[in-house]
Amino acid sequence: MALLRAATWKLSPWRGYCSRGSQVWCGELSQGFVEALKAVVGDPHVSTAASVREHHGHDESMHRCQPPDAVVWPQNVDQVRRLAALCYSQGVPIIPFGTGTGLEGGVCAVQGGVCINLTHMNRIMELNTEDFSVVVEPGVTRKTLNMHLRDSGLWFPVGGKGPPQQPCPAVCPPDPGADASLCGMAATAASGTNAVRYGTMQDNVVNLEVVLPDGRLLHTAGPGRHFRKSAAGYNLTGLFVGSEGTLGLITSATLRLHPVPEATVAATCAFPSVQAAVDSTVQILQAAVPVARLEFLDDVMMDACNKHSKLDCPVAPTLFLEFHGSKQALAEQVQRTEAITQDNGGSHFAWANEAEKRSQLWAARHNAWYAMLALSPGCKAYSTDVCVPISRLPEILVQTKKELRASRLTGGIVGHVGDGNFHCILLVNPDDAEEQTRVKAFAENLGRQALALHGTCTGEHGIGLGKRQLLHEEVGAVGMETMRQLKVTLDPRGLMNPGKVL
Repeated sequence: MALLRAATWKLSPWRGYCSRGSQVWCGELSQGFVEALKAVVGDPHVSTAASVREHHGHDESMHRCQPPDAVVWPQNVDQVRRLAALCYSQGVPIIPFGTGTGLEGGVCAVQGGVCINLTHMNRIMELNTEDFSVVVEPGVTRKTLNMHLRDSGLWFPVGGKGPPQQPCPAVCPPDPGADASLCGMAATAASGTNAVRYGTMQDNVVNLEVVLPDGRLLHTAGPGRHFRKSAAGYNLTGLFVGSEGTLGLITSATLRLHPVPEATVAATCAFPSVQAAVDSTVQILQAAVPVARLEFLDDVMMDACNKHSKLDCPVAPTLFLEFHGSKQALAEQVQRTEAITQDNGGSHFAWANEAEKRSQLWAARHNAWYAMLALSPGCKAYSTDVCVPISRLPEILVQTKKELRASRLTGGIVGHVGDGNFHCILLVNPDDAEEQTRVKAFAENLGRQALALHGTCTGEHGIGLGKRQLLHEEVGAVGMETMRQLKVTLDPRGLMNPGKVL
């Protein structure tokens, strides 16, 4: 309460934060409230400019821009606490913002309010090499962290490319893919191409520092703790990983690091059909081959990648694979994998030992989004993802491919099939309302197909704005009510990223 009083003492004459004096949100901030924001973070770190607000009102999804009323850039956790307390006391919605690379409208300010951009908090605060852990602020991105770790023999594998060369050369190959903020990745339970071997953010976040909606500070596993496992009480860290900014603002994350493997080998292999490719995926996993990355691209996606990334791969369903370990172990893994893929009609093997060649292959995979967009200039891309049990993967992928053709939509399939997770990237004419309706119907049907196969409507994109109904169908009435009760307990005024998830 002291924090609340300190944050709001100048606002006591106000009846609310609307300039017309209402207690109810009315769509605009008063000048007095904007000045109060500036008093917390400084004048240069507050903006109400239309262009700035619009930039923060959308992510990379097709959800329409819904800008906040102001954007602020705190420099430290104390300022975040004061901002949260200020907004909480006046009933102002709070929208956390990292790099804006989400795909489900998670940063859209559906009720206006204040967007808190956390990118200026960008310190790597503590590295414990012997404990394989690191503490980062929310402005630290995946690429920045791995560059910082390049001489430590450790790396953070979630969300990015393969491990760095060991030792790292003077000029490392470029890292493809979106450079998401690590705390943003925690908030959305992100994963990526390495998850089949190293797990998702759920498996690699040890502790979180979270500013609750009213400004209180929570350490989900206790201040400074970075143990390997715990059976102490409720798993608060797991509660906030994947909460999509609806329960609090993550102001630091303690992450689990991994040793850089001795050697790395990558490969591509083409197949005569989708069924053959996904059958190989299932059999590789059943054979306990410790594959590090196992990605699927259909023929449409391979054609797009060939054109965009200047590859010369067959235009056919294709697996991209990568193996990590000792040179002796890799030779055995490669031999077993090649035998399995050949039994399923695999051909056109291209094994890559050199870092430059591996980087080229995975750059093409990570740039699949832009490769699809290049097929039809002027179109927008819409991406949806689902995840199913590995045994049901062949069934849903083959069916999805058939329905994609029948829907008269242009799109490709790409996915982390080693986890049973895949994405459909669809091209949409932004001026064609009928086509947009077909895209929405296709995505909803795909989500329901995944649920029917005992899967989930999203493996890594999250719920955001677009999949709230599917979430209800997935967890049921009791599950939704439990989530609402948790939300009300932590955010009784409903101010944290309103309109998302629930």
